[in-house]
Amino acid sequence: MITKRIIPCLDVRDGRVVKGVRFQGLSDVSDPVELASAYSENGADELVFYDITASAEGRKLFTDVLRRAASTIFIPLTVGGGISTLEDFERVLMSGADKVSVNSGAITNPGIIREAARRYGSQCVVLSVDCARVDGTFHVFRNGGRIDTGLDALDWIRRGIGEGAGEIVLNSIDTDGVRNGFDLPMLSAVCDFAEVPVIASGGAGGIRDFIALFQSVPKVDAGLAASIFHFGEVSINELKAELADAGILVRRV
Repeated sequence: MITKRIIPCLDVRDGRVVKGVRFQGLSDVSDPVELASAYSENGADELVFYDITASAEGRKLFTDVLRRAASTIFIPLTVGGGISTLEDFERVLMSGADKVSVNSGAITNPGIIREAARRYGSQCVVLSVDCARVDGTFHVFRNGGRIDTGLDALDWIRRGIGEGAGEIVLNSIDTDGVRNGFDLPMLSAVCDFAEVPVIASGGAGGIRDFIALFQSVPKVDAGLAASIFHFGEVSINELKAELADAGILVRRV
């Protein structure tokens, strides 16, 4: 059995970690380098950095913060935000990332997934998908959840996997920051067909939500969260101890 991963997410704007609700109302949290180092030392399996306004502002992803953070941690690092070309992949990987997350850039240019997978390997290519319910179906949103593309999320994820994405991060806009639990129906729908790892994102309010996630959708590979870790409400070591007690296999330090 493969161990389940616990992944803190650092949403970065203007060099600071921020957090909001349903992608809105962002508030300042902490310094990303200090926070990344603390998570690396205290049991996180991986980290995810998102430059959350890069695509909406039409600019390149930060690299100075990335380089400093990468030099202080010893766990895999996935980075995304404003990724739209192979040159963006190259720049982020050269700055210390282990994997690159592409979202809006892939919607504009789906070929970037295939091109990046061929050059760097599928294991480096993460397709991040922001989803919300629209008239009873799951739609893909872009530009940090601001624009409804009209794309069916399940069809888009199938296409992304077919193009070579080695991992899916499924961000539920409906549950993001609400802290009432992960979007289990949405995750189940994706895990029914996905043949690559799926990371659940959006809605964690406590330890019980991670237990429910892994017990209800056993094919999910990892749980990603922000607020409960950033504000010290749940420690990763405490979470992993409770998961292990529930019979869920996790890496312990």
